Amino acid sequence: MIFGSDVAFPHDALPTAAKPQGWSYPFSCCSGYDCREVPDADIVEGARGYEIRRTGELIPMSDKKIKQSPDGKFHWCSVAGANDGKTICLFVPPRGF
Repeated sequence: MIFGSDVAFPHDALPTAAKPQGWSYPFSCCSGYDCREVPDADIVEGARGYEIRRTGELIPMSDKKIKQSPDGKFHWCSVAGANDGKTICLFVPPRGF
């Protein structure tokens, strides 16, 4: 095991300024390869919910797949980690009001 590196383990998000130790994806969202950080441009937030640009999938804001991102970045968990897979969980940054 390597300590002090930026290597993420199967259920872990990479360290960020907001979460220097990284954080673990819940097992219900990730089977070791389903989740990864995605650029803000990959997710479109609108009045009807969040659209996954790669798939065109629309996930309503009230859907249980939507989770608050601990590090303030988008993380997308899709079946088998595929770029064209169905969404398991979507971690979204908190929004200020």
